[in-house]
Amino acid sequence: MCAICGILNFDLAKPVDAALIRRMTRVLSHRGPDDEGFYIRSGVGLGHRRLSVIDLDSGQQPIFNEDRSAVIVFNGEVYNYQELATELEAAGHSFETRSDTETILHAYEDYGESCVDRLRGMFAFAIWDARERRLFIARDRLGKKPLYYYAGRDFFAFASEIKALLEIPEVPREVDPDSLDLYLSLRYVPGPRTMFKNVYCLQPGHLMVVDRSGIRTQRPYWDIEFPAAGEEDREQPARQRMEEFRNLLSESVRLRMIAEVPLGVFLSGGLDSTAILAQATALRGPGERMKTFSIGYDGPGTEGADELEYARIAARAFHAAHHEYKLKASEFEAFVPDLVWHLDEPMADASCIPLYYISKLAREHITVVLSGEGADEILAGYAIYRRMLTLERVRRGVPGIAAIAPLLARLAPGDKLGRYLLDSAKPIERRYQSVDRGPGFEGKRKLIGDDRAWKSELQLRAIFDSYFSRVAHASTLNKMLYVDAKVWLPDDLLNKADKMTMANGLELRVPFLDHQLVEFAANLPESAKIAGGNGKALLRESMKGFLPEAILKRPKKGFPVPLSPWLRGPLRPFVRDRLCSPGSAFSNYMDGSGVVRLVEEHEAGIDRSQELWTLIVFESWERQFTRPALEREFAV
Repeated sequence: MCAICGILNFDLAKPVDAALIRRMTRVLSHRGPDDEGFYIRSGVGLGHRRLSVIDLDSGQQPIFNEDRSAVIVFNGEVYNYQELATELEAAGHSFETRSDTETILHAYEDYGESCVDRLRGMFAFAIWDARERRLFIARDRLGKKPLYYYAGRDFFAFASEIKALLEIPEVPREVDPDSLDLYLSLRYVPGPRTMFKNVYCLQPGHLMVVDRSGIRTQRPYWDIEFPAAGEEDREQPARQRMEEFRNLLSESVRLRMIAEVPLGVFLSGGLDSTAILAQATALRGPGERMKTFSIGYDGPGTEGADELEYARIAARAFHAAHHEYKLKASEFEAFVPDLVWHLDEPMADASCIPLYYISKLAREHITVVLSGEGADEILAGYAIYRRMLTLERVRRGVPGIAAIAPLLARLAPGDKLGRYLLDSAKPIERRYQSVDRGPGFEGKRKLIGDDRAWKSELQLRAIFDSYFSRVAHASTLNKMLYVDAKVWLPDDLLNKADKMTMANGLELRVPFLDHQLVEFAANLPESAKIAGGNGKALLRESMKGFLPEAILKRPKKGFPVPLSPWLRGPLRPFVRDRLCSPGSAFSNYMDGSGVVRLVEEHEAGIDRSQELWTLIVFESWERQFTRPALEREFAV
């Protein structure tokens, strides 16, 4: 795991500033604390920071091909690199290292842009092809590794994190107003946008070619192929399906255990992480205890958020060497400036902070960690999927529901039932766009006014419609899974996972998101995903006899954070200081009185914790990244 960056001047005779490349590289040192390397030629500069995991002695980057006409910088891991290297050696290539990085470069020489089709893993890389005078960059299929870029008038720049791009004087530190309004809806900025004007992320499963004329090609090379509704694989016997799933998961875990450094598991005590621990323990063999890591909370009001009891049950069941950390409200508050610095842009997912602290604990013992992320997204683990399917059955089963729903909602006792009735009248495309996200349309109107709220609503609709249209043929459930794989998964879940672990120099690997396992899950019938009122039916069934009953029967809990009681209790002065003080950012971007109203409502007992956290994160980000006098509230 590493960090990469680079600049291509469109006039190749114009030298790249070597000092600038070094500054860009060194601001990413937390991602790669072990080594750094540079390639500087007229018109081209590449930088690399290394976290040593494989080929510790000779895997330094940048790496060249045999005649030094091509050079690569790479972030990630390719798990099938040994198999590819054997194939490439048979084709005549000679290797100077045992690294996956060199394997990618030789694969590019033989297969060109289609080299990405042969890679199994997580990656973001850039290859400068001096012979063709072009830069080839690519990002893994699901977005596990980040890659950002800025296309200027006379140069192109890329980096693993936006902060490296901001070292370039020509890159503006300007808020993109449309991104801000989308952020208020989703609590993160959907790609390819970022919160910075004219700075973009390369989308998952995409590649790009840049030459002297600018961005010449940008296209997808992979997508999740869902079958048409009713055409899912229902013929495969259940036992055979379970065995195939179990084998795919075991192989995925085995590949992700390839490392020359200590390895462990993030353990919540939920089904997903315990399944990973079970597989890893079986693969490691008797006498070798897996190291596991869990987080809880310290202080009043945190009891419902603590998962340590179940994590201990799982750790004991597999004889793991278990480690725990209890997070305090004071630590949560103190980390906010560091949080936004590591994220580079606002992301109002409060679980980022416990994820950082558990990563910090793990890094004291290991360098690589396995995690259960992705199971909910490929096997429909979230309760929202079941709720949306129920609403869809109501919509299709009650003729004229769209006409009578508004009247029934007005007559309904309570807002919750009223919203449920209104949602039942909407097609899935409209309903799923706004569910369980930001302050809602009415809340946004009070913060940013009617015009901006309507414009943002239409932009959000366009984003979701573009993805729903690609799977118009699929079942309702698979439509939701596809949209989440394109928006929520890369822009929230995997983004925070990468940034919070790499902030500690820890490499995270996610076996459930092996692309072969994702493709297998896409073709499963709905009954293999949702059964008996629970999601992840196939995973649950395949783990019977392997996991403790308490884990198998435990309801889905997510990554809980005691945000509401903390913002109303020990963090109340912090909330008022950030959101209600005269120096806060909101006067430039939204109605300050609307912000104060949210604070007062939360203090009065109405839960506005998600809205407040969304605003706190934005205010802290704006303070660091757009105000030069206040930049860096902490010492890196």
